[in-house]
Amino acid sequence: MPILPVLDLMAGQVVRGIGGRRDEYKPIVSQLVDSAEPLAVARAFRDHFGFDQLYLADLDAIQRGTLAAATAWQLQQDGFRLWIDAGITSAHSPAFLEMASRSVDSVIVGLESVLGPDALAEILRSAGPRRVVFSLDLKAGKSLGSAAWETDDPWMIAMRAIELGIERLIVLDLASVGAGAGVGTEELCEPLKQTYPHVQLTAGGGVRGMDDVNRLTNLGVDYVLVASALHDGRIKRRPS
Repeated sequence: MPILPVLDLMAGQVVRGIGGRRDEYKPIVSQLVDSAEPLAVARAFRDHFGFDQLYLADLDAIQRGTLAAATAWQLQQDGFRLWIDAGITSAHSPAFLEMASRSVDSVIVGLESVLGPDALAEILRSAGPRRVVFSLDLKAGKSLGSAAWETDDPWMIAMRAIELGIERLIVLDLASVGAGAGVGTEELCEPLKQTYPHVQLTAGGGVRGMDDVNRLTNLGVDYVLVASALHDGRIKRRPS
């Protein structure tokens, strides 16, 4: 199953992301587990679906720069391979240095956080393209990048990142997160994969069910980010 389950982490709890409006996020209510504790939710994903890798969005770190290290390493020690977004701004960010020292599988560098293309290039030199994942962060189709990119066109930003050496790319529209209204980035994902078939492509936000997952994979998307549809039962657990 090409699903990458998401844990949105805030104040030590897994929360339900809604449209990128982080001040409205509440602890998750799930059909899978009666807890919002990160390890319990992660184990429920593994028990019900067999997932052994997780996308961990540390929302406190994204906003304030301090990684919830204890939670991340607890998940890692429990056997999960982690993709971590902790609001990395540069290769000198404390969160980046800690993840690099802990051999995190996938270090996510988000457009909304990174200082610009020069900072991304330095991160790539430090961690290497196999571990660095660039997240093309959008909101209602508009890029969330700094002025250092010298463009707000998502395609141009993606192209620049790939030219810098990015081999793993996420396309994520925060306005779609938790809305259950579809991903809405297919028109960007399809030409990206056609133009750069060597780039590992991940997409998500607003996935309603397996029809959306299958639609994205048919366009060439390698991984699909999913949270709400797993907790709500719109994507069913694997047979026992």
